[in-house]
Amino acid sequence: MKPVASEPATLPRLVGPRVALVPVAPGVAGAVCAGDRPGLVAALARDLLRPAPDWPSDETAPGFLRLTLDPAPSASVAPDGVWLVTHEGAVVGDCGWKGAPSVTGEVELGYGLCPQARGHGLGTEAVALLAAWAERQPGVTLLVAEVHHDNDPSIRLLRRLGFRSTGPASGADPHLRLVRTASPPGRPRGRHVC
Repeated sequence: MKPVASEPATLPRLVGPRVALVPVAPGVAGAVCAGDRPGLVAALARDLLRPAPDWPSDETAPGFLRLTLDPAPSASVAPDGVWLVTHEGAVVGDCGWKGAPSVTGEVELGYGLCPQARGHGLGTEAVALLAAWAERQPGVTLLVAEVHHDNDPSIRLLRRLGFRSTGPASGADPHLRLVRTASPPGRPRGRHVC
């Protein structure tokens, strides 16, 4: 009997009170990487979305490039999870995790918002949704974010969400490493046999 290949992992749409995280479609990723604004507008329109005037940024394309190289991973957990951060039908940023958990259960989160969306709590809501999703994935024990040491708004955002600084990311790197222990899965409620 042949082993059955696992289905490609699909990312869910994550919805909060003001922000929705929409999985990045290969067409959107390809348009971002190619710098094709008309193609991006057309690809987003399929999901009834539009790009904010100052999205995507220069930092967006590297995360999306991996999606264009392997748009259908075969693992049960997506090796890279990338979402569009949307608010009122506009894509105002992107976020995701950078690969499946390490052997010790660490996953690195990344996020970015366009300048017009900053300072309104949208980033906090988006990262909270992302962190809650990441914690539910098999094998995740520690969430990690690396932030430039002088990016005070991002550091405050992470601290509000329970991340703590563990010092410099590595050596002379100008980034701080912030971590949060993943919450254990909830205990069963109601009657159960011990």
